[in-house]
Amino acid sequence: MKPLEANRTVDVYGVTLHYAAGGEGRPVLLVHGNGEDHHLFDVEIDQLLAAGYKVYAPHSRGQGLNPPLTEYHYADMAEDMFCFIRAMGLEKPALYGHSDGGIIGLMLEIAHPGTLGALAVSGTNLSPAGLVPDFVEECTRRNEEQPDPLVTLMLTEPHIRAADLKRIAIPVLVTAGENDLIRREETERIAAALPRAALTVLPGHDHGSYIAGSGIMGRLLISFLRQNGF
Repeated sequence: MKPLEANRTVDVYGVTLHYAAGGEGRPVLLVHGNGEDHHLFDVEIDQLLAAGYKVYAPHSRGQGLNPPLTEYHYADMAEDMFCFIRAMGLEKPALYGHSDGGIIGLMLEIAHPGTLGALAVSGTNLSPAGLVPDFVEECTRRNEEQPDPLVTLMLTEPHIRAADLKRIAIPVLVTAGENDLIRREETERIAAALPRAALTVLPGHDHGSYIAGSGIMGRLLISFLRQNGF
């Protein structure tokens, strides 16, 4: 098993992305949430490497080790990941995205159908209306006091139509915490619109408690991948 190597870089879609990669086997791309980096997935990375997968964990544009930007759009991030897949020479990789990473995964497969072999998304919304009101109020207040383009992104995007999800033909695992920052009906709406979705809501968990520092999501992800021949 090849260990994870961090601090690699690649030029995609007009930006340079830092990324980590390691392992051997079928490729799995991990895409983190807003303002995070690949260390969100430290536990999942170890699990995937041990299970025989090759892992790619890029830092999204303007985040992690990448220099910050003054403006962000999910469509750009989705195109970044599409170009990353092509730059790495990956053939139908699986993609797992948490929060913003899930949005990016959905938008990538909508824009470029058949790029991915399987997709898993956690704590993902189709629009800002899918966020719980208390979180929106907190972000709005924080952004008024100290504007942050990444917070602005969450408050103004994405705008994914449920009808577009119906075109995603690959298997998709949809997960959320029982006490997520995403409305329960939004998570159910996403799963209902996807032709080949499996839905799991984790009792007692919040937006990231079953992901960061936990083995729960890694076990769910590996089981999902194996069930779908990946």
